[in-house]
Amino acid sequence: MIRDTIKVFVIFTMCTVLFYVGLQIMHREYEEIHRYDPPEGPAVKVFYSQTKLLERFQLFFKAGE
Repeated sequence: MIRDTIKVFVIFTMCTVLFYVGLQIMHREYEEIHRYDPPEGPAVKVFYSQTKLLERFQLFFKAGE
């Protein structure tokens, strides 16, 4: 009985350590990715508006959103 308990404990500990090491490896891999690099090529700015605030509100209510 004690031997089986120790065996389960050792297997559980090994799986936990393996899982933790896997998470650390994934974290290091994704940490090196630069998510916010400046765009390359013919990129267009997402929000560019020369309208005034009142005109924007009128458009917002006119569209019914």
